[in-house]
Amino acid sequence: MGRKGPENLTDVQKLRKGFHIDIVRDILTVITGVCLFVGALIIVKHIYDGHVTGDQMEELRAMVAADEEKGLTAAEIPDLTGNKAGTGKSSGDEGDAEAASSVEDEGDGLTVLSKYRGVYEKNHDVCGWLYIEGTVINYPVMQTPDDEQYYMHRDFYGRNNADGCLVMDTDSVVGVGNRSHNYEGGIAPSTNLIIHGHHLIKSAMFGDLVDYRSEEYGKAHSKICFDSLYEKREYELIAAFDTRVYSVDDQVFKYYNFFNAENEEEFDYFYNNIKKMSAYDTGVTAEFGDEFITLSTCAYQAANGRFVVVAKRVK
Repeated sequence: MGRKGPENLTDVQKLRKGFHIDIVRDILTVITGVCLFVGALIIVKHIYDGHVTGDQMEELRAMVAADEEKGLTAAEIPDLTGNKAGTGKSSGDEGDAEAASSVEDEGDGLTVLSKYRGVYEKNHDVCGWLYIEGTVINYPVMQTPDDEQYYMHRDFYGRNNADGCLVMDTDSVVGVGNRSHNYEGGIAPSTNLIIHGHHLIKSAMFGDLVDYRSEEYGKAHSKICFDSLYEKREYELIAAFDTRVYSVDDQVFKYYNFFNAENEEEFDYFYNNIKKMSAYDTGVTAEFGDEFITLSTCAYQAANGRFVVVAKRVK
């Protein structure tokens, strides 16, 4: 008897082969269905998170506007000096009331701005507010010294949310007090404040930050406002560039390692590099003693890519 080819398979062998094919097909169908289901859940979750974030931000913006209109007196405003650690807990303790009553008049430079009283009462982890006119960027900025990533995937109230919040780098010192008083009795801010935010397709958070690649857009939105809890601050665009996060051993300029200029050499190293890397000349210059704010988001021009906007403080 000759060797059986595919055309000479017995009926039983043909049935077995067909059975195996059916099993494989059924398994692939189930796997595909599960993947589609999980993908759909992820999309729905992102949409839901976006709605939650949008509603929260509208509520907080309205609160800021209302508190600013009230023009609260110093005795009604909590003293935030030295109280910057937390994990999404709201206030309401008797200690807060005692702090509020201990605040001196608004002329001492250590009184929190009245417009941020309500936001602070909602969550002690808020360290300031970022606003760029003509963009979607109009958000509170969170800082948690013990866990920098805490709010990257949580909403303002500390609940899991893919959109996250804008986050101040833990090595950035936002400052306590007012520059007009030379931060007497408080803490001066560090040379550079770095704020991280997600690059979201729906334009929320830092989704539109990459628009600063365009010189026309950058010059039309050159003013960046960041208020600490104690003072209003204004910055002017000085550089916008693509870069990435490097390995520890890479001997290259890393914008994310610069926070405080101990001397002119350290300042110049940061300043000269951001000017050299900038996509265009903003016409703004800086010198030792100036302060910066750096906005950083993910970009996809390279592995671990980042897009960065740097502005110099002018007020």
